[in-house]
Amino acid sequence: MKYKSSFINEAVARGFFYQSTNIDGLDDYLTTSGRLGYIGFDITAKSLHVGSFIQIALLRLFQKHQHKPVVLVGGGTTKVGDPSFRNAARPLLSDGEISENMEGIKLCLLPFLKFGEGESDAVIVNNADWLDELSYIPFLREVGCYFSVNRMIGFDSVKSKLDENNSLSFLEFNYMVMQGYDFYELLRTKDCRIQFGGQDQWGNIVCGVELVRKKLGKEVFGFTSPLLTTKDGRKMGKTANGSIWMLENMLSSYDFWQYWRNVDDADVIRMMYLFTDIDLDEIKKMENIRGQELNDIKVLLADEVTAIVRGRKSLDVIHETATAMFSKGVGNISSDSSVPKYSLKKSELASVSLVDIIVDGGMCTSRGDAKRLLRNGGVYINDQVVSEDYKILPDVQSGDCVKLSCGRKKHLLIMIV
Repeated sequence: MKYKSSFINEAVARGFFYQSTNIDGLDDYLTTSGRLGYIGFDITAKSLHVGSFIQIALLRLFQKHQHKPVVLVGGGTTKVGDPSFRNAARPLLSDGEISENMEGIKLCLLPFLKFGEGESDAVIVNNADWLDELSYIPFLREVGCYFSVNRMIGFDSVKSKLDENNSLSFLEFNYMVMQGYDFYELLRTKDCRIQFGGQDQWGNIVCGVELVRKKLGKEVFGFTSPLLTTKDGRKMGKTANGSIWMLENMLSSYDFWQYWRNVDDADVIRMMYLFTDIDLDEIKKMENIRGQELNDIKVLLADEVTAIVRGRKSLDVIHETATAMFSKGVGNISSDSSVPKYSLKKSELASVSLVDIIVDGGMCTSRGDAKRLLRNGGVYINDQVVSEDYKILPDVQSGDCVKLSCGRKKHLLIMIV
């Protein structure tokens, strides 16, 4: 189907569209430039991870088509926690932790969006600015009266939790009301009429759309994207060794690049559509590529995504590191390479265990996992398989580096100091 809006046309073609409250009405609305649309990010960590990438990329596409992205950081809603499709409640964070996390989230967005005062320049708002000021009884009277509990418990995000007999606290149940109020507040103060989100946010978004309609008699729009999942349905953004963080201080550029370099064959073209700026017709030509040529496409995907998130200058170091890792051996790996590093004092060589290094260096999340990997022959020192009782040779000198590999794709440079 051909839409009037250039944004919707490209969003659909690239795979960003899942469902909308009124796609035809939204299409008409977006034929005028400078429209505002927002996405909310709860700030539960110091960085966003790849699971949020599809939403960030959608905002970037929205701005590309001359509209104005509004980034809502959940300084208020983070204090409650979104229960959607979660078996357990999120841990409650202190005001200090929320403030610290907020700064990291802002850094994640800088490579993607142009912020400023122009018609299509992005802005950041914090829902704590209005949620923290609400009085309970007036809020219940002015907003709560528009929400049907029967309707709320029918949404999949809540129903799935109740069907599995998982506890849903009254605190968490209020999240949907608070997010709906965010939409009302952004319409009232900024004339923002579009909320974007993942498909799991559908219930929360609909609540906001209905609140605005009932309270103000105006139409606003919800637009959801599919969740970022692998071919077998698992959420992308995490591996056995932890989350794929957007910020370099939480995940090295080399490991970030490697994540995209190693996506499953069945996912690579979809990722090209979603996360690169490569022309749609060019990606279309890649759809039937198989074998070794598909590996070349994976490298292109990793390069393009990493260039956007971490900067194109990072690619030179990453490529040199990859070449050294797989072709030349450890002696050619520079100490300023992008491979994660672990410092080890020469005086500690005799006492520290390999299991400790693997866990402390972030290669495995537990000692049990590290031991199992060692027993199965999955740990290498300078490309040689080692066992659990291996000790780094005592004749290495300060300034030397030793390559530790877990499998063939995850590496750590042990820097002797």
